[in-house]
Amino acid sequence: MAEVKAKAKAAKLADPMEASIEPSTQEMIRRAQQLNIETVFDRAVTMKPCAIGLQGICCKNCAMGPCRLPLPKDGIQGEDTRKGLCGATANTICARNFARMIAAGAAAHSDHGRNVALTFLEAAKGTTKDYKIKDPAKLIQIAPYFGVATTVEEDGVVKDRDLQEIALAVAKKAVNEWGKPSGTLDYLKRAPQPLQDKWIEEGVMPRNVDREIVEIMHRTHMGVDQDYKNLMKQGTRASLADGWGGSMIGTDLQDVMFGTPSPLQAEANLGVMKEDHVNIIVHGHEPLLSEMIVAAAQSQELISYAKEKGAKGIQLGGICCTANEILQRHGVPPAGTFLQQELAIITGACDAMIVDVQCIFQNLANVAKCFHTKLITTHPIAKMEQDNVIHIEFDEHHAMEDAVRIVKMAIDNYANRGAEVIIPRHKTTQIAGFGVESIKYHLGGAFRGDYYTLNDNIINGRIRGIAGVVGCNNARTKHNEEHITLIKELIKNDVIVLTTGCSAIAAGIHGLLTPESAAVHCGPGLAEVCETVGIPPVLHLGSCVDNSRILLAATEVVKAGGLGNDICDLPAAGSAPEWMSEKAISIGQYFVASGVYTVFGYHMPLDGAPEFKNYLYKEMEKIFGGKWDCEPDPIKHAHKMIAHIDKKRAELGIDKARERVLMDMADRQALGVE
Repeated sequence: MAEVKAKAKAAKLADPMEASIEPSTQEMIRRAQQLNIETVFDRAVTMKPCAIGLQGICCKNCAMGPCRLPLPKDGIQGEDTRKGLCGATANTICARNFARMIAAGAAAHSDHGRNVALTFLEAAKGTTKDYKIKDPAKLIQIAPYFGVATTVEEDGVVKDRDLQEIALAVAKKAVNEWGKPSGTLDYLKRAPQPLQDKWIEEGVMPRNVDREIVEIMHRTHMGVDQDYKNLMKQGTRASLADGWGGSMIGTDLQDVMFGTPSPLQAEANLGVMKEDHVNIIVHGHEPLLSEMIVAAAQSQELISYAKEKGAKGIQLGGICCTANEILQRHGVPPAGTFLQQELAIITGACDAMIVDVQCIFQNLANVAKCFHTKLITTHPIAKMEQDNVIHIEFDEHHAMEDAVRIVKMAIDNYANRGAEVIIPRHKTTQIAGFGVESIKYHLGGAFRGDYYTLNDNIINGRIRGIAGVVGCNNARTKHNEEHITLIKELIKNDVIVLTTGCSAIAAGIHGLLTPESAAVHCGPGLAEVCETVGIPPVLHLGSCVDNSRILLAATEVVKAGGLGNDICDLPAAGSAPEWMSEKAISIGQYFVASGVYTVFGYHMPLDGAPEFKNYLYKEMEKIFGGKWDCEPDPIKHAHKMIAHIDKKRAELGIDKARERVLMDMADRQALGVE
């Protein structure tokens, strides 16, 4: 250990113990350094962030710049006279940069949703044989939101409409949401009515997904919108087009095609890889190909082929949100979070890594050169320049053929492994795959499934409130520390946690996604509820595009009654403790615009424009009921969320602890609950 630390200090490499709290990550960082392989953790030590960029006040939107407007060392004294060459103020520059992050994040999530919708359209038309409707009940559930009838009247008799007809009508309406010429997004009507009324009053109802993203890019062009409030009005529109549009549609159509998740057991961490198996890692965000990879890898034909090549079988694992997609539907174990992607190859056991879009390090190609790993890109918009990367472009019309070809390539590569394979032994058990429907079932059973039980336990104080903890890892923070410290502090204080994305993978890796963890980490109220119902205190709701599930769960809580009439009334808060991507900013803004107090960790690029920062952190709450905040310390971060939850409990008049009362049959009948 001393030798590794001395070496790291001399060569300006990452100290594994300072880089991560997770043992297998520490082990693989040491191995990479011993092999002289650079990883993201080392680059974070040698490359420091731009101080002006951190403040959000560097404008690169025309060739007269970049214009940098740093804050004076003694702060703003009197009028803020900082201006770019065109006269743009710090507030304008900061708001433009922030809005462009929303646009990029909304584009990423919504393009994911668009690809799902287009594939669903092909499936509905019958022009692709590999995709089918696996959850007809979900299709029937969402059809009315698109204005699609599920029944038809013939000769005075109401009959169920043909399922394929419904699917085709839904598919056409869904695809239209990205570019329809008039009206507003259909899914906005799923929000509580008071929230819809707010959006209408503020003029932020998204018209179609693409238009809102394009309009941000127009407004932030040099010499267009120069009012930070007006810029954020459009930023809000685009973020809502993501959360209540592209992302939500993508999640729903994935459920229809691939099945709505329900809780299942799996393992997590790099230790899921097996030395005597062909190891295939899928990485990225779109599950269209990975669903086929799962089917191909589970086929007896390819398992037999792997055995012919000397392996005992095929082991699939995932990185990032593709991992969450195949975990929640098939129990395929995640091998790691965003920051562990290079480390999966450094084990020497990764026979193929298949990537699609978003959060993929270009440096994977450089790491793969040091091993036998086949790195395969699959998406037309996401290629790599390095010559050792194989591109097999995915086509939904030949999805299974593509998947079989890729899996065979991995199997053939098994024999090319080097002599030394080191797979960390660390792995944990987790329960994943919760959703709006399964939470309802677990709380109330098959006949009384409802969010009433959750609301009742919030009202009586056993559950203090609800927290959504989501998002990425960031190499500028200690890997997983903020996620895990924050979540443990929340559940210790009886706050139930809903989690997605890399935060969900981190929670699984650190043992927080099991019912048994409640007795160890929770306050007495939440522990009692988890034990009674048989759920973990931290509920895995899927990938980052599935944050829409959290919005709908919050809406269900409002509908169940007793906790106000709008999402902003709920004792709830949101968090992204280790955020790093533009998608996180879009997610944060659509949660804020939906009425959720939203705290980010690490840092927010706003300090150079105090007036704009104040608008997001204070004034926005007066408009939507939600606001932004930032706190890098995970304990303080948790207690900011808890303080907000307690404030909402007080406003609802449920801040006093209630005595438990044993009820007889007469008492129950008086409740009027059947």
